[in-house]
Order: sequence, then C-alpha cells, then structure tokens
Amino acid sequence: MHSEVSVHLAGSQEFRFDLAGAEPMGHEEARRWLDDQFTALDCEPLRASGKVLLADKVLTVAHAAGAALLADPAWSRDFARAASAALARPVVRVDVPAMAVSF
Repeated sequence: MHSEVSVHLAGSQEFRFDLAGAEPMGHEEARRWLDDQFTALDCEPLRASGKVLLADKVLTVAHAAGAALLADPAWSRDFARAASAALARPVVRVDVPAMAVSF
C-alpha cells in the first residue's frame, strides 16, 4: 500500500515524503513524538477551548517547523511517520495556508 505525507506551505512550496520502506511508527510513539515537537516548537492550540486534536497537532507542528525543518531529512522522515501513524491514514495532506489536514 502506498503511504505518503505531503505538506504545502505558502506559495508553491511543497514537501512530499514517501514512506515506502520506512519503518512504521506505533500509534502511541507517534502521539508522543508529536507531543514533544508541539512543546519544543512552542506551538499554540488552534481552538479557544485549548483542546488539541491530533490533526491540529500535525498541522501546527508542520506550520511551526516551516521549510527549515521540513527540509531536514531526519526530522521530516520522523514527522511523516508520526503524522501517518497518529492519524492512522496511509496518505496525509497538510495544507498550512488553508489550515487543513486531509486524507
């Protein structure tokens, strides 16, 4: 099965991560990785209630990481593995300008 995560930033800047051959990340490990990055990158909850859904976390981490971290092969591979595992979807599309995550 094809597994891919793509992140669209401002303009035509897009990053695609093919997970073929990548070791899958467990759901709990993925949640922890995203939690750690959410904290390390000083992300803020998107909702006024303070509730942070997994899709929100993927979106805000991608936004905070920006092109610099998304261009880092080690970080981006872990991000893609975590996003796919946490959301339990083989194909994940993150559109930062639209503030949307689709499958």
